[in-house]
Amino acid sequence: MTAETSAYYLCVKHNKTGSFIHMGNEPWLKMTSYEKMVPTWAAIVIICLCLSFSSLFSGLNLGLMSLDKTELKILCNTGTLKERKYAKAIQPVRNHGNYLLCSILLGNVFVNSIFTILLDDLTSGLIAVIFSTLAIVMFGEITPQAVCSRHGLAIGAKTIWITKVVMVITFPLSFPISKMLNWVLGEEIGNVYTRERLKELVKVTTGDNDLDKEEINIISGALELRKKTVSEVMTKIEDVFMLDYETTLNFETVSEIMKSGYSRVPVYETNRQNIVTMLYIKDLAFVDPDDNTPLKTLCQFYQNPCNFVFEDVTLDVMFKIFKDGNKGHMAFVHRVNNEGEGDPFYETIGLITLEDVIEELIQAEIMDETDVFTDNRSKRKRDKTRQDFSVFAERRSEGSSRIRISPQLTLAAFQYLSTTVEPFHPHVISETILRRLLKQEIVFHIKKNKDWRSDPANVIYQQGKAVDYFIIVLEGRVEVTVGKENLMFEGGPFTYFGTQALVQTVGIVESPSAAPSTMGSLESINLDSMLRHTFIPDYTVRASTEVLYLKVKRSMYLAAKRATLMERSKRDNAQGENFDEEVDKLLHSLDEDDGESLGGGRHTPRKRSSKNLSHHRNSRGEAHASLNTSPKTPTRHYVNQSPPHRLASRDAAANGSVKSSPVDDVVHEEVSLLPRRS
Repeated sequence: MTAETSAYYLCVKHNKTGSFIHMGNEPWLKMTSYEKMVPTWAAIVIICLCLSFSSLFSGLNLGLMSLDKTELKILCNTGTLKERKYAKAIQPVRNHGNYLLCSILLGNVFVNSIFTILLDDLTSGLIAVIFSTLAIVMFGEITPQAVCSRHGLAIGAKTIWITKVVMVITFPLSFPISKMLNWVLGEEIGNVYTRERLKELVKVTTGDNDLDKEEINIISGALELRKKTVSEVMTKIEDVFMLDYETTLNFETVSEIMKSGYSRVPVYETNRQNIVTMLYIKDLAFVDPDDNTPLKTLCQFYQNPCNFVFEDVTLDVMFKIFKDGNKGHMAFVHRVNNEGEGDPFYETIGLITLEDVIEELIQAEIMDETDVFTDNRSKRKRDKTRQDFSVFAERRSEGSSRIRISPQLTLAAFQYLSTTVEPFHPHVISETILRRLLKQEIVFHIKKNKDWRSDPANVIYQQGKAVDYFIIVLEGRVEVTVGKENLMFEGGPFTYFGTQALVQTVGIVESPSAAPSTMGSLESINLDSMLRHTFIPDYTVRASTEVLYLKVKRSMYLAAKRATLMERSKRDNAQGENFDEEVDKLLHSLDEDDGESLGGGRHTPRKRSSKNLSHHRNSRGEAHASLNTSPKTPTRHYVNQSPPHRLASRDAAANGSVKSSPVDDVVHEEVSLLPRRS
């Protein structure tokens, strides 16, 4: 070694003499010493920085490149406030996808190489290889990619300035490579979802998104709208409610239309395949069923057009047609029938409405207040059915002297009695029995004459004269004179009088030991029919014009109450095939009994009516109502009691008093009802 050159030369020790022998001054035998370029402490710091940048670049490679362009656009418009901020910061850089990828990968390879070289300088080669591999895999690949796969948007936005610096530094190499990739592979356009993929995306993310089942159905239905045709969702022509072109719009026809629940009714001529026009329910607003207007006349006046479509029309096209509204919201589906030897012709096979299209859109059935069926294809009826007004349409029999009223007036009387007059409420008299009662001979007609004030035939109620019937004025006007002061007022249609003649006026005092009876109402009716009961009005009702009114005698009213209990017993016991005949016999028998005295007056119902009821009920085996003296039966004591001084809701206007003749004697009989099931 010389001081000038600080060079070392190779010397070899002799084995025998032990002296060192200089091998020469050739350059290839010359060795020199050198100092490290980076101090050890600085090398350790650089190694840590390189490992950190390797971790960052690896994470950004996964985090930024996994953010699709389409997803970033969605986040910019629909994300939270932070997500929108992060997405807007990343979007300009992410738009250059290949350039960003090349810059990140070049930076990652650069820092990994520096990390390995410096580690090799500090340690031996084998240790440097093993330690660098483990460090890069654990801290430079796995950990950052696991974090950035979940929080790549936030990390990428907060370190976007580092990414931009790396892109500038690596520009000379990464930009040409990115241009070459764009030329070879094409520009990156982002993920594009087809109709099937979008529908499946919504379904597979059901548990993770905030969509409920109805919203998913609507999205799926909207995506499938273009794939379905009208033939798949239409109502078959044989299931469509139609009207014949030659039909007469009487009460029965209008009732059937109202019962169907449809707002548009097709009209055919000759056969159901030949649809000629449409009838809107609103067109019936000015049609009186009593006029028996021909449907042809109404159709010729309105001339509602029909819309025909082919069976292969898709639902999205059909929805556009209905949305325009030029041809209405109903269309008939037809097809070309070329079967057979004749010429091809159009055949109507079904009907489709806007509701059908919307039901396919939302993947659910639409139920409104007029629907009778839940689905036109399954024909499953709703639990809530519409009222059938056709039961009030009674056909006239030739040669009958019975006074008839129009079905509309019968319906109005039924609705008014069952909703306004308390003794006729459904919990007292069922709707079925009330309809039967209105079909009895209870309609009376007073014709107009000049001497209406003095004619006794015009007097319906006479002040101080006992009566046992209830009346309700249907048409015309009556003059009411009240009290000693002779106060007068007029009453018009649906004014009623005499509800006190129907209700019970005997007080019932139950003994403390009496057990409640489930059929106590039948006991009261049986006893009430045996008691002498009259109502003495303190007003006079006289017809001032031609009057049509209903007159219900007390015996008929009690018969209706008995029939109501029979109906309930039949429903509870599920018995009685001849129930309708028994009710008719009961009402007609009492009607014949009351037919002997049509005018007002004191009337005592016959006891055999109650016995007849017992006979009818015993024959059916449902229940038994009789009078006996069994000590096991709960006891009720009936005492004489004057009725309360009041009028019904309409009678109150007369401001009169109600009197009742006292019961002749006190009844101390025991009444029991022994239920018996077959």
